[in-house]
Amino acid sequence: MEPNYLGIEIGGTKLQFVLGGPSGKVLQRWRFPVDKAQGGPGIREQIESALPGILAGTTISRIGVGFGGPVDWKTGQICRSHQVEGWTDFQLGTWLQSLANLPVRVDNDANVAALGEALHGAGGGCNPVFYLTLGSGVGGGLVADRRIYHGAKPGESEIGHLRLDRSRTPVEHRCSGWAVDARIREGIRNHPRGVLAQLVGQVHAGEARFLAAALAQKDELAQRILGETAEDLAFGLSHVVHLFHPEIIVVGGGLSLVGEPLRAAVAEALAKFVMEAFRPGPKVVLAALGEDAVPVGALALAHRIPPQT
Repeated sequence: MEPNYLGIEIGGTKLQFVLGGPSGKVLQRWRFPVDKAQGGPGIREQIESALPGILAGTTISRIGVGFGGPVDWKTGQICRSHQVEGWTDFQLGTWLQSLANLPVRVDNDANVAALGEALHGAGGGCNPVFYLTLGSGVGGGLVADRRIYHGAKPGESEIGHLRLDRSRTPVEHRCSGWAVDARIREGIRNHPRGVLAQLVGQVHAGEARFLAAALAQKDELAQRILGETAEDLAFGLSHVVHLFHPEIIVVGGGLSLVGEPLRAAVAEALAKFVMEAFRPGPKVVLAALGEDAVPVGALALAHRIPPQT
C-alpha cells in the first residue's frame, strides 16, 4: 500500500490540498478560493483552519508545497509573492511543520509543476524537461535527471522575467494571461465588428478565454494576436534551448487552454530562433496534468523528503 502524502498549492487565486502517494494519483482534494485583499495572513488563516480536518481524516507522512513565488527551497523561506502581499521572508516550511508536526518541503510552484509533468505527465520519458506556465504570470521550471534544477537562491528558470529587448520588456508583460487580455482589448477597439469582438462582448477581464473559439472561426485579429504571442514566447524559449537543451518543452497554465493552435505556433516560431546546429530543437507539447500539475508535483516533492531517523 502506498504511503499517503499531502500536496499543497498556494497561488494567487487558489489554495489547494491533495491527498495522494508516490504514483501521483490524487485520491482526495480540497480547494479554496484566495482573497488577494486579505494577503498572505488571510491565506495562512485558511491553511490553519483547513489543515486539522484534513490531517484528522487519514494518516499522512509528509507534506510537499508548491508556492507561487521565489522560494529558498533548502529552508522553505519565501522570498516574496508577486501576486499577493504579506509573504516576504516568511518561514513557510518551519511554520507548516509546526502546525502539522510532519516533514515539509517547499518549492516554487513552476518548479513543482515541472516535476509533476516530468514524472507523471507530458514529459514522461524525456530528459531534460522544461515546463512553461502561462497564467496570471509566466513561470518556468527545469527538471534534469528527474530532479528540479536549482540555481543560487532564491530563484531559477524565471523565464517570465527574461527581457525581450533592450527596453527591458519581460516575457511576462507580453505573454501572461493579463497581457494577452490587454492585446485583445486593444485589438477589438480597432476591429469592433470582428469575430473576436463579438465573442468578447461586454466582458472586461479574462478575454483570452475567447481566443480559441475565434481562432476556430479563422478570425484575423485572433490569428494576429496568437502569432505575436507565440513569437514572443518562442524568442524567450530560444534562450532556454541554447542554455539547457531540453528534450521537451511542456506548455501549461490557463493560456495553454488555447490548445493546439498555440502549441503549433510556438513550435514553428521557435525553430526560427534556434541556431542551425540545434535544429529542429525540442518537442513542444501541451501539459497533460492541467490544474493538477502543481499538486501532483507537490506529492512528488513530498516523496523526495528523506525519511526521519
